[in-house]
Amino acid sequence: MREPNDWRLRNQLTYLKGVVLEWRPYRAFREGWEHDHCEFCWDKFAEGDDADVLHAGYATADELRWICATCFADFKDLFAWVVVAEQLPGGRTC
Repeated sequence: MREPNDWRLRNQLTYLKGVVLEWRPYRAFREGWEHDHCEFCWDKFAEGDDADVLHAGYATADELRWICATCFADFKDLFAWVVVAEQLPGGRTC
């Protein structure tokens, strides 16, 4: 749940307001790219089998910006994101 002065908010409104996001499995941006972080809480996205990383999340079309499910839920109204082809557990989309 988002607090009035949430520590995760660090000027992201300037570049994430109203962007189109899609739920997708994480993949490295390019060869040699190790991981990415949630734009808000800094949880780690990676391809490996490590238990402490996220393997899917909401991403921009260029896959340069990643948002974890928790931060997405907390900030979706404030940021007015547009979600395309959201994938649900079991492979269904909505």
